[in-house]
Amino acid sequence: MIPVLLILIPLVTGLIGFLLKSERAARGWALLSSLVTLVVVLCGVGAAKDSPLLHANVEWLPDLGSRFAVGLDGLSLILSLLTALSFPLIFIATWRDSYKRAWNFYALMLLSQAGLLGVFVATDALLFYFFWELALIPVYFLCSQWGGERRIAATFKFFVYTFLGSLLMLIGIIWIYYHTADHSFSMESFYAVHTRISNSDQTWVFWLMFVAFAIKMPIWPLHTWQPDTYEQSPTATTMVLSAIMVKMGLFGVIRWLAPVLPVGTWAWGDTVSTACVIGMIYASLVALKQDDLKRLVAYSSIAHVGLMCLAIFATDTSGMQGVMIQMFNHGINILGMWIVIDLIERQFGTRKISELGGLAKKAPGLAILLVLVALANVALPLTNGFIGEFLLFTGVFTSTATQYNVVFTVVAGLTIILGAMYTLNMIQRVFFGKTNALTERAVDIAMNEKMVLGVIVVVIVAVGVYPGPVLAMTKDAAEFILARMAYK
Repeated sequence: MIPVLLILIPLVTGLIGFLLKSERAARGWALLSSLVTLVVVLCGVGAAKDSPLLHANVEWLPDLGSRFAVGLDGLSLILSLLTALSFPLIFIATWRDSYKRAWNFYALMLLSQAGLLGVFVATDALLFYFFWELALIPVYFLCSQWGGERRIAATFKFFVYTFLGSLLMLIGIIWIYYHTADHSFSMESFYAVHTRISNSDQTWVFWLMFVAFAIKMPIWPLHTWQPDTYEQSPTATTMVLSAIMVKMGLFGVIRWLAPVLPVGTWAWGDTVSTACVIGMIYASLVALKQDDLKRLVAYSSIAHVGLMCLAIFATDTSGMQGVMIQMFNHGINILGMWIVIDLIERQFGTRKISELGGLAKKAPGLAILLVLVALANVALPLTNGFIGEFLLFTGVFTSTATQYNVVFTVVAGLTIILGAMYTLNMIQRVFFGKTNALTERAVDIAMNEKMVLGVIVVVIVAVGVYPGPVLAMTKDAAEFILARMAYK
């Protein structure tokens, strides 16, 4: 019942949103819908693990062997919580942003939320694919209609990458479906299929699925769509892409790839891990040279997601739990970074670091909140980023799935140093030092903006100081996935 409501609320309210012809009404309607969705997710968090409210399974496409099967376990619950928490924060933080045909903008945002939640709760492969596309289609329109000057080129690149990935994934899903014992798209049938197909088949089908997920994360060298799309998208859409939508790729590997094709996952684990660490170093070095705040955060995100993907292929309990927790943490932290960037761009009309400076003197509230979010982004102890990255590195270092675990740990560890360098450099240049003619007229942020960033800081500190609840939430899910990856 709860997962069904999570899909229906933003889906129905999004469709109704197209009928609203007032920007104020559309904005309020979207916020109300997102708050109701958040309340439903919190009910799911509070429900018992074996509660029937957390699952639904009804007939959908019986001739194809597909059912409308949805459910909430630790993995889907923590990502649903991230999605449900992010959208009202995004709507409140961008409350003063104005859009042409705003009712269409907010309706598409709600439809993308419905698709995202559907991806995270689906336990049927065809249903998962359906929601995967439902989440992506609204984003195409959001980026192409409300983006920057180069939005058409960026959106076209995004479309080509994601369309190719989705096509490969669909081919992989259909191939696996025809090799299931009961010709079913159910998660249970997919998890049992590895006993019916050869090891050599697993090694090539693996790439059909992985490329789609790698594009969405994104992993080097399939990352080139991301910085341009983030830069050219409206900030609210960039927040959705960066904080939530990249988690679709990580989620897909954990839910629909590694347990389904464990031999393929093992066979290509070192190759994928090598791509991850190359991408992490590359993105961190590029971030050091960025003058545009959006592009700096975009490359920073590539490095953080690369570490999470690396930990998945470590096939270690600590690492897998760390991935699940860090998906939530990264979403919260990067959302805070995007909100600050939006506030700066809205006030000064620029995102260039070289044109800013001394904001802490004029906007101390913004400076304090940004520093706290940025320090969480570089995994300072007692912030949420620390517990997540500690588990990730522990999982990679203690991995028995590769003989290069120490090398991967050391090289990946360099990104912590690089991350601290470009983050602290950004803070120093934007918020400290001397003011200039542009920043001299700066004013501190409004109450709604302080409230949103305050909520994010509370989550950062709460999870960092007391991570017990999120560890408990993800423990069973991590063990469940790893048990099905036990291919040795």
